[in-house]
Amino acid sequence: MVSASRVLREALLVGGVPALVLLVLCLAGALSPWHMALAMAVCGLAAVGVGWLWVHTLAGLAEALRRTEQGGFFLAETTPLLPEAAEVADGMRRMARNLEERTVQVSQLREADGAIVEGLPDPLLVLAADRQPLRANAAARALFGADTAALLRHPALAEAVDRAMAEHKPQLADLVLPVPVLRELQAQVIPMPPLPGGGAVLVVLSDRTRERQVERMRADFVANASHELRTPLASLIGFIETLRGPAEDDAPARTRFLGIMAEQSERMRRLIDDLLGLSRIEITEHQAPAGKAVLAEVASAEAAALAPLLEARKVKLELQLEEGLVAAPADAEQLAQVVRNLLENAIRHGRAGGEVVLRTMAAEQSGQAGAMLSVSDDGPGIPKEHIPRLTERFYRVDRGRSRAAGGTGLGLAIVKHIVNRHRGRLIIESPPGSGACFKVWLPAGGEAKPARRLENTTGA
Repeated sequence: MVSASRVLREALLVGGVPALVLLVLCLAGALSPWHMALAMAVCGLAAVGVGWLWVHTLAGLAEALRRTEQGGFFLAETTPLLPEAAEVADGMRRMARNLEERTVQVSQLREADGAIVEGLPDPLLVLAADRQPLRANAAARALFGADTAALLRHPALAEAVDRAMAEHKPQLADLVLPVPVLRELQAQVIPMPPLPGGGAVLVVLSDRTRERQVERMRADFVANASHELRTPLASLIGFIETLRGPAEDDAPARTRFLGIMAEQSERMRRLIDDLLGLSRIEITEHQAPAGKAVLAEVASAEAAALAPLLEARKVKLELQLEEGLVAAPADAEQLAQVVRNLLENAIRHGRAGGEVVLRTMAAEQSGQAGAMLSVSDDGPGIPKEHIPRLTERFYRVDRGRSRAAGGTGLGLAIVKHIVNRHRGRLIIESPPGSGACFKVWLPAGGEAKPARRLENTTGA
């Protein structure tokens, strides 16, 4: 809206000079007072009209500029009556269109940059000058959730950020995160010029867990294999030398020795298979599974596969399986390996002619709904002091009995690492003289079921 005061000011500027000329002419006698008054009135009306037109045009241009500044890019298409103002209006229209096109391009570029950052497979963080996190991409949110403050408090990373800010040079830091599973990360801390939004430091994280575990697995495999394979290999060499020498023509001895050699060869095969399987599991332990498993189906299939061993040991297997209970996220093949290892342990180390019970049920732990799988036997049980170490590689409560039963000493280590990968929990209970019970709690998916709360037990 055009104010009257602005119109009057513009009218005075426009009509002031003609009015002064008319006054001088009247005083000089060249113009009569009547004619001067008439001319002054006409000049005044013309000045007011021109002033209103000028002020109205300028006000429209100013409003267009304000809207353009706010991002509206608004400019009336009507052409002002003043030719000079029309040229200015045309220039402003062109400027507004150019600004709109550039803003759209900038917006598209920002969206593309955001999509690229979000799609990066490595976690990325943007920090402000005061070390506060400003942005995290999808990989970082998946790895750390909404709380990246704990990561930024890691001494190695905090020191690298301080060095990068002080020296204005990229820095590297190696981080070890022990929970929820062990992870080894390499952080690249890159100081940046001031970014929009206040970003000053870029932190790019690379997961080196797999590579480091592969390196350790190679060393452990060589050490463990050389230690555990030495005994059966020495037996094979000894029997081969005997068969090639004193027992060359002794048919009964040859038959007996070949049977022992076959047993030792099978023992080495199982040992190598378990070592390779354990190495594969440990390499992927930090990556949670993505599928799901119906526990009753997995348990039934493994129980059926172990029928020959049950018959050989004359052990009765009782199944108490809750139908439709789903573990998720879960790897059905690895959970089958858990059931197989626990059942084999119970059958081999429990009482010959005894009973083994395999159960699945809904269970709650720390307020989280889940599924529990348990295997119990009625054997001699496990001394309390041995329980914390049962999941160590090659740890045996009774070495002679374990080897006689055909165990490799790796079954429970495999179970532990599979349970860790599933973000579950392994619980071992063994009251003196009352057998042993191995429980595996897993996060559950599917329909909600009545949950049984886990009581305080000895865990491993």
